[in-house]
Order: sequence, then structure tokens, then C-alpha cells
Amino acid sequence: MKIYISSMGNDQNSKPSLRFGRAPFFIEFDTENEAWQGLENEAVSASGGAGVAASQFLIDRQASVVISGKFGPNAYNSLSSAGIKLFTFKVDDCSVEEVLNQYNNGELHEVPFKGLIP
Repeated sequence: MKIYISSMGNDQNSKPSLRFGRAPFFIEFDTENEAWQGLENEAVSASGGAGVAASQFLIDRQASVVISGKFGPNAYNSLSSAGIKLFTFKVDDCSVEEVLNQYNNGELHEVPFKGLIP
């Protein structure tokens, strides 16, 4: 399973990003081999549609879970419709690895899928 966390930097020691579509990086954690990988978010500088572009990037990478501070409605619709589970964190004064630990401990809020948001 692949878990992605929005991040301000390119490794698991970086500060997580409260923004999804405009996060500078996504940190991938692959649960099968417990490997970390930092991926640059090319949508960060898009003039519009950053949330959808970032969502498609993670959908193409076969994400199972995405964790961020918040998701815009278009990103929410894209990711949820693809069957990806969304979780949010509130505090960004920790590391990406600590956010993953919070997820593993059941401490994060799952964003329920309620159908498409207009």
C-alpha cells in the first residue's frame, strides 16, 4: 500500500504541508518495503487546477491513502472518486514521519466520502 503525505520538504523529516494541491512535495511511504520517497509536486506552480493535477499525479501512482492538512473540493472529489482514503492532521509543527505515526495509531481524522461536492 502506498501512503502519501503533503510536505514542505522532500523527506520524512520535513514539516508536513497544510495545503494539498500547492504542497511543494509529496512524501511516499510504501508499506510493503517500508521505503520513503520524496516527490516534487509539479502542480504547485500551476495557475489553476493545482488540486486536480496533484490528485491525478497521486492517482497515477496508485495511492491508497493521502494525508494533508486540508483538501479543496476538486481534490477531494478526484481522490475520493478514485477510492483513495483521505485523512487530515491539524498540527504542522511535527515531521512527516510523525504524521505517519499518528495515522498508524489511529489518531488522524478520516474525511468521509459523501459523493461529489458541487
